[in-house]
Amino acid sequence: MLTIAGVALAVALLGSVGAFLARSKATMTGRAISAVAVDWQVEAAAGADSTKVATEVAGFPGVQRTEVVALTSVPALSATVGGTTQTTGAGVVLGLPDTYRRTFPGELRQLTGSQHGVLLAQQTAANLHAGVGDTITIDRPTSTPLQLTVDGVVDLPQADSLFQTVGAPVGAQPQAPPDNVVLLPTTQWHTAFDPVAAAQPDLVRTQIHTRLAHTLPPDPAAAFDQVSGAARNLEVKLAGTGLVGNNLGATLDAARGDALYSQVLFLFLGLPGVVLAAFLTATVADASADRRRRDQALLRARGATTRTLVRLGLVEAATVGTIGAASGLTAAMVIGRVAFGAFGFGGGLAGWIWMAAAALVGIGIAGVTIGGRSWRDARSITVAASRLSPSRTNPPWWYRAYIDLILLGSGALVFWLTSRAGYKLVLAVEGLPKLSVSYWAFAGPALIWIGLALLTWRLTHLLLQRGRPLVAAAARPLAGGLADTVAASLGRQRRVLARGAALVAATVAFAASTAVFNSTYRQQAEVDALLSNGADVTITQSPGVNIHPDALAAISRVPGVRSVEAIQHRFAYVGADLQDLYGVNPATIVAATKLQDAYFTGGTAAELMAKIASRPDSILVSEETVKDFQLHPGDHVTLRLQNGQTKQYTNVKFSYVGIAREFPTAPRDSFLIANADYIARQTGSDAVGAFLVNTGGSNITGIADTLRRSSGTNAQVTDIVSSRKVIGSSLTAVDLAGLTKVELGFALALAGASTGLVLWLGLAERRRTWAITTALGATPAQLGAFVWVEGALVAGCGLVAGALSGWAVSVTLVKVLSGVFDPAPSQLAVPWIYLGTVGAIAIAASATAATLVIRSSRRPAPELLRAI
Repeated sequence: MLTIAGVALAVALLGSVGAFLARSKATMTGRAISAVAVDWQVEAAAGADSTKVATEVAGFPGVQRTEVVALTSVPALSATVGGTTQTTGAGVVLGLPDTYRRTFPGELRQLTGSQHGVLLAQQTAANLHAGVGDTITIDRPTSTPLQLTVDGVVDLPQADSLFQTVGAPVGAQPQAPPDNVVLLPTTQWHTAFDPVAAAQPDLVRTQIHTRLAHTLPPDPAAAFDQVSGAARNLEVKLAGTGLVGNNLGATLDAARGDALYSQVLFLFLGLPGVVLAAFLTATVADASADRRRRDQALLRARGATTRTLVRLGLVEAATVGTIGAASGLTAAMVIGRVAFGAFGFGGGLAGWIWMAAAALVGIGIAGVTIGGRSWRDARSITVAASRLSPSRTNPPWWYRAYIDLILLGSGALVFWLTSRAGYKLVLAVEGLPKLSVSYWAFAGPALIWIGLALLTWRLTHLLLQRGRPLVAAAARPLAGGLADTVAASLGRQRRVLARGAALVAATVAFAASTAVFNSTYRQQAEVDALLSNGADVTITQSPGVNIHPDALAAISRVPGVRSVEAIQHRFAYVGADLQDLYGVNPATIVAATKLQDAYFTGGTAAELMAKIASRPDSILVSEETVKDFQLHPGDHVTLRLQNGQTKQYTNVKFSYVGIAREFPTAPRDSFLIANADYIARQTGSDAVGAFLVNTGGSNITGIADTLRRSSGTNAQVTDIVSSRKVIGSSLTAVDLAGLTKVELGFALALAGASTGLVLWLGLAERRRTWAITTALGATPAQLGAFVWVEGALVAGCGLVAGALSGWAVSVTLVKVLSGVFDPAPSQLAVPWIYLGTVGAIAIAASATAATLVIRSSRRPAPELLRAI
């Protein structure tokens, strides 16, 4: 039964994690598809007949709906509101069909006014200070200005893809969508801009926005290949008259990278548990080796041939493997219900393949541990040999060859090679549209984990062989006067005890590294969302909007808001380079945005903010700027900032004190951070660029909706819940919490089994010794001294070595999987409660095993001897 349980444990773990992997890939594909508003943007080439292109696209296999969109560039927009005139720079005017919203509901989000007619993008309305009913003027090239009355204001959630340059490589795409956008009905657009198209065709473009039938494979990589292939096929059919902007393919491209990372997580988090379950099963099978040899010897004495004995062993292995596999698959289905809310794991055929593979692995474990041993024993078994069960104390071959030290050295070398600058776990092979995983990186943590387990075996063996006085001294509190005798007894059993300690250490290391990785992953997923959004809710003011002094107080009065932090956002020239400048309150910004030390170089977040507070002209500069301008700490930096009164650029001096790698709401390349009060004094303006709202993590969406209604069109309100979905990898989108429950649950089960079960089996193997000792008059207390010291030794050595091994494996695991984290963690997140639970279960299991052995030894000596 114990062997069946071991097989079932391995099958349940492999089936759960593997089938979850298949389900996760399908979930990633579904989420990637749902995140795209327009699957394809097919742009007609200059001079091509856009009507023929639209007809060709509409008839292409897999295309469900199409809408023809016209775009033109205009030099400027203007509006006169409240006696003042606002003029913008260049903009874009779109012509949209009346059915566009129904076909692509995710492309436009209504903010105010009508859904039809002349619509302004939110940023444009803020730039012009215009709203519903106001009149705007559009400067038309080669024609008279066009005056229009605003009917509504909309948000463009996917403006980046909407205004992409179709056909341009990723690096050549515009860094940001246009700030000034006007949307017109198609008929009105043609009336206004057909003359422009006739005079300057290069200013006008026609796109066919396309929605595809989403009958795609569940694997993001396969779905990407299908969509990309279809897009290339369409371009071939268009024969140069059109190019495809493959928005769906771009999203699936990101998802397939995440799918490979999920595969990496399976290998790192699933396979070690399966290996442990297999070794545990082998240990259980070894415990019954003596019984099996005696049974085979008896059958041999009665005429059984070697073939018969091997066949019986194979039948036993098949029976154990089949029952264990079936039990494991059933457990995996139940786990699916508890952890994921439904029986089964989905993923289509891939899920069933994982389940079948798990069952085959379980049967294979039984075949190796039971069938293999039966075959070896059957070839040489005799009645006399069956009665001999010497305790082997000589170390195994790998001990003499120092394989453990070789593995540790190799693991450290691989880790050093793979963690150098520029290392990527998920690779894009040059010249191929395929992604691949650098499986070489797995060798580092794997070799270190195995090497540390074997090193535990070696050290425990050496301790019992050569450290008998030390063992006797440690055993004295439990064994009293029998300490020397107990130490000698343990020395004779050093091989068995070393094996038990090594298995406990490997299991604890697996549990610890899995728990630390999962905790660090959750921590960094939250840090990533907070870095992108800035706070629970962020209100970003439109450029040029004057903030009323009571704005911060008004936001603070919204129910549920705990605190509000104001940040300035300006633009400054560093030489000829225009960069984002953020003015902060150094006394409160660290706590308000939970700044991480990993964001900065030259000091911790608190230290650098203290410098900015004590010396107001201090400034933090991005790494790119430091490199480009060859700055050194203490250098004076002169920026050109716009004066809030005169609107002229003036020189302002700063002192460079440190590097900012990341900052909430800031771009990833070039930006600056300085003291808000200093900037306000130098520019004559304390205008706020953003408000960071802390809600304490409760009712974030509701508070964000309230602030959107009160902010109107002059500000953009984002919340961290939405940001997690937008910027978070699809790894965080799938139910990683469910996977965590499965992994940590199995780790607890393995921890309990590897300590209690292995100890109990080891003690049970020596039941002849306990029987003889009892027959010679040993009291239960004296017998307990042997048992308790042995239990304490195995559990103690295993837990200590496992804790150290878990720390080492956790560090290497997080480092190797650095691509999963964005930004990289400044420190590991240690789940102390869980790790304490692992230790408590290990100790409790050891105590239970020792207690059961002591109780079983209290039977009369003749009865014990007959039971052997």
